[in-house]
Amino acid sequence: MFVTFEGIEGTGKSTQIRKLAAFFAEQGQGVETTLEPGGSRLGKDLRRILLNMESRDLTAQAELFLYLADRAQHVATVIRPALAAGKVVLCDRFADSTVAYQGYGRGLDPKMLHRLNEVAVAGVWPELTILLDVAPEVGLHRALARNIREKKCGTEGRFEAEELDFHSRVREGYLAWAGLHPERFRVVDAGSAPDVVFEAVRTLVEARLDAR
Repeated sequence: MFVTFEGIEGTGKSTQIRKLAAFFAEQGQGVETTLEPGGSRLGKDLRRILLNMESRDLTAQAELFLYLADRAQHVATVIRPALAAGKVVLCDRFADSTVAYQGYGRGLDPKMLHRLNEVAVAGVWPELTILLDVAPEVGLHRALARNIREKKCGTEGRFEAEELDFHSRVREGYLAWAGLHPERFRVVDAGSAPDVVFEAVRTLVEARLDAR
């Protein structure tokens, strides 16, 4: 089973992935947790470029192709092998992030981005995508506080430094894209406490497992 988590900055994706990984592990199920950018060896180098404040001069097109390179390598070397080994794969961001950020956020054509994503993922699409949704003001406040706490404002703060309007466009894009793909997307209100959010996440995952 391949499950991806999407959402703007500060929605708690990594927290929910940790909780869901623990849930599967308690059942004796092998789990692979990963993320984009940075899930592969090459991806770690690309992550340093893509998220660093020193890369604020990246064009939308250059940013796009770096993400696609990260994704193609990630699928080939991490995600596909883990699925072939019978593991559940839980991924913090995947192809839908490109549509939301580079498409709705940066103004590139979402349909074109989807076609490019199809090349990068080589047929490996998530069975379930959980969109954690929160108001941009709330998410950005959480993300900035996290970066300060973890001393990552310079190394991983490029998107948090974008204007609020950018994050609003990304959020609206996510919701629009989820509406176009209801067979795969499930939207969860991420404004509550992490344990409350996880109960909603767990219920959705169990329902998808039961429907298999």
